[in-house]
This record gives sequence, structure tokens and C-alpha cells, in this order.
Amino acid sequence: MKTDILYEDDELIVCYKPAGLPTQTRQITQKDLVSELRNHLSKENGDSYVGVIHRLDQPVEGILVFAKNQKAAADLSKQVRERQIVKIYRAVVCGEVPDKGVLEDELVKDSKANKALVLAQPSGQSKHARLSYKRLYTNGEVSLVEITLETGRYHQIRAQFAHDGHPLVGDRKYGSVSVQGWEKMPLALCAIRLEFEHPTTKKSMEYTIAPKQEAFLKIEEMRK
Repeated sequence: MKTDILYEDDELIVCYKPAGLPTQTRQITQKDLVSELRNHLSKENGDSYVGVIHRLDQPVEGILVFAKNQKAAADLSKQVRERQIVKIYRAVVCGEVPDKGVLEDELVKDSKANKALVLAQPSGQSKHARLSYKRLYTNGEVSLVEITLETGRYHQIRAQFAHDGHPLVGDRKYGSVSVQGWEKMPLALCAIRLEFEHPTTKKSMEYTIAPKQEAFLKIEEMRK
């Protein structure tokens, strides 16, 4: 597998993670993006340090940044903690959503079910989750939305939209509604844009991609 690298220098590497490939896994026999990057770096200069800054769920496609040394990893991780990294997603959700909106919930991770649960009230284990979105297109049955994550919680987008009555197309874990012509599609979620500050030069870095999943391509045809 050839890694799709969008940018690389001595400090970091920005790449596209395809849907279906884990960001990182403990299963020795399963390929993951971190292993692919280590192979790439070891061939390049013998150094295979890959600092994981953030992750995408296995069925999600999109942009990720990794550090190539510990100093860069510390700086980028600090940007994540202080919410300085901008992460923009696109999703196709079931039903017609408002022109724009904010979803704000308390989430708790159910490790046994590998799901995020929305709680009615905060608890000692819950984490506050907030995102904003704008609708780009709808035909009444499905909607294309652009999402800005204000917090980065486990399965946040998937859990919050499902709780709001608009699960993502193809999201069988969170109960995707059966919409004729969309039932068999994979999860329609893509991290389309990533903005952060370079750990050394302090230059503003911004990367954007177009979603490749089937649902997004179908939406593009419908919008023509």
C-alpha cells in the first residue's frame, strides 16, 4: 500500500487516511496507518519515529498529522489540548437538518460496546461534547453537512447526530435509518480540512481534501 502523503518535512507528516484502514491497532496481523508511515520513514532515512497526535475511526476517511520527533509531538499535542487545531468534517446524514445548528451533549464511552452514549445529565465519567454544523445540501431524505468540531470526543459526530435524530448514512453502529438507495453505503464521514501551527516555524498550515466515499460522490451528482 502506498501512503498518500500531503506534506512532509523534518518535523511532521500530513497524510490521507483511507476508510477501512485503522489509524493504529494492536493486532499484529492487521495493517494500520502508523505502520505504513514507519515503513515509509525507515526506507527514507532509517528513523521510524511516528508520534500519533489524533486519530480517525477505522471507517472514517480524512486528513491526519503525525510528528516525526518528540519535540514536535509535544507541541502538536499541546495544540490539540488547547483546541488550537481546527478540524472540519463533512458527513451525509439521514433526513433534513436545519440550515445550521449546534449540538451540545454529555458523552460517556461504553468500552464493552465500543460506543459513545449520550447522557441526559453530566456525570463523573461523562465529557462535554460540542460541535457546530451548516447544511450544504438536502433532498429531504439525506443532508450533506459541514461540521466544525469544538471538542474531540470518542465517536462524537456519530453519536451526537444519531441522538439528534439524524444518524450518518452507513453508520450501522449508531442505527442509520434505511433510506432507499443509500442502505448499503459505507459510513459517510470525512475529515476534509485540518489547520494547525507548525511546531518549529510557527507558520499556519492548512490542508483540504475532497471526500472519496460513495455517498459523497452520489451527492455531488445530485447537486449538478
